Amino acid sequence: MHHTPSGGAGSSGTAAAGGELVSIGTVLSLLRDEFPEVTISKIRFLESEGLVEPQRTPSGYRKFSTEDVERLAGVLRMQRDHYLPLKVIREHLDAVARGEDVQLPAPASPPKEFLDGVQDPSGEHPTAARIGRDELLAATEVDESELADWEAYGLLAPASDGGYGIEAVAVAKLVAELGRFGLEARHLRAVKAAAEREAGLIEQVVAPLKRHRNPQTRAHAEATARELATLSVRLHAALVQAALHVRLP
Repeated sequence: MHHTPSGGAGSSGTAAAGGELVSIGTVLSLLRDEFPEVTISKIRFLESEGLVEPQRTPSGYRKFSTEDVERLAGVLRMQRDHYLPLKVIREHLDAVARGEDVQLPAPASPPKEFLDGVQDPSGEHPTAARIGRDELLAATEVDESELADWEAYGLLAPASDGGYGIEAVAVAKLVAELGRFGLEARHLRAVKAAAEREAGLIEQVVAPLKRHRNPQTRAHAEATARELATLSVRLHAALVQAALHVRLP
């Protein structure tokens, strides 16, 4: 099953040169230069999904080859640069293993199917395309009962026309990914509540600007809200990491 995925692994996979087998901790160090968000849990999850098959010692410890590291880097790059779900990545790797000449789509920002370049009637702002329920289920690789559970706990909701915008799609994909680690919708209520409190705080900061008559000032309010949201997410991530460091030194 092992081979280098199309697109190459770049520098991430070459640090284990020499053919020696390395531990999962070493793999994490090798990958983090390019993928700072990767974790040991993520590597284990990719293994459980059949995307990499490290060797095992008699004691059960994982041992990764250079090819394994290159493969992991390729998988992570396909997720990051091409926004491909694991099912599609697996099919791509299987096709390459069969010797088929397959090409990945060009690297992109948000998935093309989730964005719409058509402008709204005012001609001022692009509007995000909506996708249907079936498309959302396919994109997140979950079933109807799981999606209904997310909605019951308020993690996402369809728009008035029954479709889902890009924000809802992003939330759904993250909830699905967390679900594969055993976190259910009920576990994420606190995260939802914290996000709503942060959004309320940002709204308080920009409210005076949004009420201004000057269009440029209102536009500045939107830009300020986006910047504050980015900083808030970074702070949240840093606080979680700090808390984990205290609890899991």
